[in-house]
Amino acid sequence: MSATAERAPAVPVCDADPFSPPVLDKPEELHHVLRAAGPVVYLSRYDVHALARYEEVHAALVDWQHFESGAGVGLADFRHEEPWRPPSLLLEADPPRHDAPRRVLRDILAPPALRRLRETWQAAAEEMVDQVLGRGREFDAFTQLASAFPLRVFPDAVGIGSEGQENLLPYGNMAFNAFGPVNDLVKADAHRVAELSAWVNGRCAREALTEDGFGARIWAAADRGDLTHAQAPLVVRSLLTAGVDTTVHGLAACLYAFATHPEQWQRLRERPESARVAFDEAVRWQSPVQTFFRTATTDVSVSGTVIPEGTKILMFLGAANRDPARWADPDRFDLARDPSGHVGFGMGIHQCIGQHVARLEAEALLTALARRVDRIELTGAPRRHLNNTLRSWASLPVRVHPAT
Repeated sequence: MSATAERAPAVPVCDADPFSPPVLDKPEELHHVLRAAGPVVYLSRYDVHALARYEEVHAALVDWQHFESGAGVGLADFRHEEPWRPPSLLLEADPPRHDAPRRVLRDILAPPALRRLRETWQAAAEEMVDQVLGRGREFDAFTQLASAFPLRVFPDAVGIGSEGQENLLPYGNMAFNAFGPVNDLVKADAHRVAELSAWVNGRCAREALTEDGFGARIWAAADRGDLTHAQAPLVVRSLLTAGVDTTVHGLAACLYAFATHPEQWQRLRERPESARVAFDEAVRWQSPVQTFFRTATTDVSVSGTVIPEGTKILMFLGAANRDPARWADPDRFDLARDPSGHVGFGMGIHQCIGQHVARLEAEALLTALARRVDRIELTGAPRRHLNNTLRSWASLPVRVHPAT
């Protein structure tokens, strides 16, 4: 990987492919190259500008007026290309179209609603951990904990029930792959696009939802006129798309972190109230969402470089979250760190609306584990599941030592 000043004196050019399998598997080298090259780098392979330093990524995320999401947060340009599905009203829209859906979800996912879930989710976590440990000390922490727990509690909270839940992760995988180029990862899902889209759309319909979940409250907001009835299923879909995969891979990042940093696990056991900080530090350290695009709404200057109007801009959230200019010893997972300000959940008006739900799930699972497990260690090499946008997992084999 190299960066040279071939395109313009002030704009380094990088010919690396950030969506190639080797980079998706181990992105740290490219992140270092991009940060070192400059505040703005031109990626010649895709004709886009890239931001990899924390200062520029953060600034672009909060400036929706100049860095729009409505043209798509992937490589595809919705101004010129037909989206593969109706765009997300939360992720792929800007004010004023973005305002009402976000306001409705913000109210639905407010602290009072989450407090009502806390006891239920904590009990579910205690039961799941007991079941997993009851089957033996060695298991796959990704399949039996990190993915199993969100799939157990979150769909019920939305109100979609248990039927067909095995489709949620494949649908999310497909949706996040679609933010990248049409490469082999996207083509591998092509045969399931119609099937998975139909399933998710069916679950978002009013009649498919239970009466006591987040989904029903979204439809009730439409009845009050806070949303249109055409918007309601798209808002439910946003919960199902972004509310599962990111939490699953964030939890896997936590468990991987503690298996490789045993002193930090002991710190959590001594201070279980730090579970939410641990989750945020894991999200900073591993960045389950690695990249998102924006589009320049006008000629915009970024640290002295003018990015032309209509240009796609690739923001490397994972690189920003390990920028040594922002974080001391950024490659270390450290519970003594204050990880607030990381961009793993985005920033600004498009910041993840469900991040507090994810933190509540993490808190429940981690505290249940901390009471029962003295040590977590890897028994083999973890396996990644490659995705154009997500830093995701396929397997995390561990051995646990029960607390005495």
